[in-house]
Amino acid sequence: MGLFDQILGAVANPNQQGSLGELGTIVNTVQQLSDTYGGQSQRTGTDPSTIQSVLSIVGGQVRSALQQKQATDGNEAAQTLVNQYAGTSPNPQAVDSLFSPQIQQQVTEVAAQRTGLDAGIVQQLLPLAVPLVLKFLQSGANAQNPETGGNPVLNSFLDADGDGDVDIADAIQMASRYMR
Repeated sequence: MGLFDQILGAVANPNQQGSLGELGTIVNTVQQLSDTYGGQSQRTGTDPSTIQSVLSIVGGQVRSALQQKQATDGNEAAQTLVNQYAGTSPNPQAVDSLFSPQIQQQVTEVAAQRTGLDAGIVQQLLPLAVPLVLKFLQSGANAQNPETGGNPVLNSFLDADGDGDVDIADAIQMASRYMR
């Protein structure tokens, strides 16, 4: 089952944190990001697909960091990190908790190369992109006890079977279509 299917399952399950309201908030935040940086589109060439590309690149790195956390400290530690830093507001601590300064630089450079965005803009996007990805993953957490009970959205994102069938930007795009 794909990541988006897991998210829809979380939305439909009252025992999980996901809801249409939460999904709408995430989609609206992504849209605002596109509008904020898309407002510069005449100058920088930024459009919503560019922002989604940045989210995809950041999501891939978040997955690596959470997989490492899961491998060294267990599932609950990965879920705790998601719960602690998930949000729709900029949070530089979320970036620092997941990425070393070297990884932050690497993510910035890769995103800038792949999207054509200025590295400074990508650097400004990180404190919002990371909590947003985590907020998306939090939707599968247990509503009564978010630290335990398994999170099928997070598990699907971490892709335990290793088939590589995960992309946060695709899931956000599907959520946007679903909300319409």
